[in-house]
Amino acid sequence: MMFSTPLVIQVYKYMSLQEDHLGTGVWHMQQTSVEQLKQHAIELRKTAVTMVYEAQSGHPGGSLSAADVISALYFRELNVDPTNPKWEDRDRFVLSKGHVAPIQYAALALRGFVSNESVYTLRQYGSPFQGHPDMKKCPGIDISTGSLGQGLSCAVGMAIAGQRDEKDYRVFAMVGDGECQEGQIWEAIQAAVKYKLDNLIVFVDNNRLQIDGFCEDVMPLLDLEKKFDAFGFDTTRIDGHSMEQIVETLDTFAKQKNGKPKCIVCDTVKGKGVSYMEDQAAWHGTAPNKEEFELAIKELEGGLPV
Repeated sequence: MMFSTPLVIQVYKYMSLQEDHLGTGVWHMQQTSVEQLKQHAIELRKTAVTMVYEAQSGHPGGSLSAADVISALYFRELNVDPTNPKWEDRDRFVLSKGHVAPIQYAALALRGFVSNESVYTLRQYGSPFQGHPDMKKCPGIDISTGSLGQGLSCAVGMAIAGQRDEKDYRVFAMVGDGECQEGQIWEAIQAAVKYKLDNLIVFVDNNRLQIDGFCEDVMPLLDLEKKFDAFGFDTTRIDGHSMEQIVETLDTFAKQKNGKPKCIVCDTVKGKGVSYMEDQAAWHGTAPNKEEFELAIKELEGGLPV
């Protein structure tokens, strides 16, 4: 592809696949350290911002808020095989807030499902990397998402199938807090409790913002931790940018087998890591210009997320 600035080339050259396979391409579970996961999160953020800049279209704010959880999932937790994306016994991941596809595409590239360079065709005609994930075009996508509220229902269906087929795989889903204004989310939550889906782990990217402003102003969500708990989920709340908390929660809370689905409410910052994007609804779906892009990359390269 043609890169528009030397800085983009620098970002691309910075990427590297640091995979540790167990013969079949399955990630060596729990070998990646917290510090490595933090570094991966930086790389994912840089790639996602670069993709949106190259496309001059996309959703950077929510991609950046989700980056730390995505890093922990793809490089420590998910039992998947990049050489066999449809492996029957793989863990499933559903990005219900499908508009933040750039951060998932970045993870798929760094994880080895697709080439690093290919993701910079984001939103181009014929590209497998469309504005929302397409399971028929992009390896590693378990379900097409983007219509907010529907992805969690798909995740519940996958978890029911795994339960009834007596499979050991787990189903992870990420929903947005604004997405939780959709009624279908709560229907899916009721079903997950009814069918005792303790193989389902739901992350809420609680960045408090949506396209029209703060969720509290658009449609108050109240306390999501208490709401999930009231519906019958095992629920906890963490700092969604603390890799230590994310890893500890995945290693303990998320692995409990007690007949209850799990919810992890992650308090995050929309646009995390780029100062002028942080806590700004305007960056929900806006692409940076050249100067903004260069500043974003400079800030992201300046240090580990805190």
